[in-house]
Amino acid sequence: MGISQAQDAQFSQFYANPLYLNPALAGATECGRVGLNYRNQWHNFSNAYVTYNVAYDQSLPGINSGFGVLVMSDRQGDGALTRTSASLFYSYKLKVSDPILISFGVRGGYYQEKLDWDILVFADQINPTTGEIDNPTMESRPEKDNIGVVDFSAGLVMGYYDEWFIGVAVDHLTQPNLSFYGDPNTKLPMKITGHGGVTINLSQGMLGNDDPDDFILQPNILYMQQGDFHQLNAGLYLKRKPLVVGAWFRHNFQNPDAFIALVGLTFNHLRIGYSYDVTVSQLSGSGGSHELSLAWDFCIYSESKRRHIRAISSPSF
Repeated sequence: MGISQAQDAQFSQFYANPLYLNPALAGATECGRVGLNYRNQWHNFSNAYVTYNVAYDQSLPGINSGFGVLVMSDRQGDGALTRTSASLFYSYKLKVSDPILISFGVRGGYYQEKLDWDILVFADQINPTTGEIDNPTMESRPEKDNIGVVDFSAGLVMGYYDEWFIGVAVDHLTQPNLSFYGDPNTKLPMKITGHGGVTINLSQGMLGNDDPDDFILQPNILYMQQGDFHQLNAGLYLKRKPLVVGAWFRHNFQNPDAFIALVGLTFNHLRIGYSYDVTVSQLSGSGGSHELSLAWDFCIYSESKRRHIRAISSPSF
């Protein structure tokens, strides 16, 4: 039987899914927020990878903290393999100086991975003459088809006013075992993410001062490593409220992967984003990937009575 290596689900609207990107971004806004994300990757391959999640996070100004919760489902191979996870987040905000704010965050999660063995088709089941699936497989059924594990992550983000920010996150600190066959060497590899960006006010010719009436340019970079897999993403956002347009290029170190185009709208406290990945690798016949995001920022108590935590300035999508 072939060997497969587990990796995390992929998203292209990195900052529209902040808790998934870095636990330190939990409660990184002045108010609470609810986020919904949906991604259909390589849609020409009959639901090869369909991922969706829902998240909520809230700042706690009284104790310089934030908390959050994230529930995600990732369906692979039209449901042959399904991973469901639920995670809790906590972050602490430290104002080092007037310009510098640091947020440290942790995540504790529960992963459940389920294999639907009965819908799998192996090569020895296919009749070489007719192409029909009319033979029993000789592959051995796994010892179990449902696995549950606990997992932990940590992250750090530093912001300098609203001019620039940098962050790093490490997921799967415990490298949980997700083998259906009980192989102790089959673990979910640790994932390391580094990211950062700059806010340039084109209207005023300066860094920062993200005024809604000005044209804002935000160059960003994001690096991910998981096991032997390395990926570099470089992109730009251009915005003048209510509109945001963006473009990223994703490069896996073995080959170029995709060009990402994005458009987003911000209306009052509501944000809606759509992005499309144009595959440029040998999987160009995959049909690319669609991704949708929806977020709502809100305050659960009176603005006049609340203590504020300065938000770390990062892109909306």
